[in-house]
Amino acid sequence: MKLLLISNSTNAGEPYLKYPIAHIGEHLQGISEVIFVPYAAVTFSYDEYERKVQERFNEIGVKVRSIHREKSPRKAIKEAQAICVGGGNTFALAKKMQEQGLMTAILKRVKEGVPYVGWSAGSNVCCPTICTTNDMPIVEPHSFKAIGAVKFQINPHYLDANPEGHAGETREQRIEEYIEANPRRYVVGLREGCMLRYINGELELIGSRPMRIFKKGVAAYEVNAGDDLSFLL
Repeated sequence: MKLLLISNSTNAGEPYLKYPIAHIGEHLQGISEVIFVPYAAVTFSYDEYERKVQERFNEIGVKVRSIHREKSPRKAIKEAQAICVGGGNTFALAKKMQEQGLMTAILKRVKEGVPYVGWSAGSNVCCPTICTTNDMPIVEPHSFKAIGAVKFQINPHYLDANPEGHAGETREQRIEEYIEANPRRYVVGLREGCMLRYINGELELIGSRPMRIFKKGVAAYEVNAGDDLSFLL
């Protein structure tokens, strides 16, 4: 499998998809067209999402073909050179993907070696479930099950901050609830500006910030770029 799982599309103060585009270009080397899944978009159209991604992908010479235009979405995945899944609302994304049978179709293709790129919600759906998303369940998918290309859960946009005066749970406390209910599963807190690359059976953290690791019975700890992540596989 060839996976590039990105925490966030845009760093504060930067243009859309600017910071990860060089890594995306490297990951898609030799690819002329990607099938793009825009279904996480809620407050703007799929057409607009396609245009927005295409503007950035022009820099790496890759055509973006949105799956919402296809008569047979599953056939488009079956024939795709590469697959990209954008961020937005994870529940909206999962619902539409499940309705069109895209979870199983994408898993089959990535197991065949077709490159996959996802950011934010697009990284969430590569996990076994969408249960560690930060998003509000604005629609109800058929289930929480996702593609399952990796065995661990991702919490994108991971934050350590606990704002002054905020009495609710921190991000870490919410993840601790998840691992209490799902003791066999690792969760990785993927901070903004960072991504995970899986290729040739090896998982690598890319970015200047550490990634936080959660597992029931183990005190949460940090790993850095260059550290061995084989325990997650």
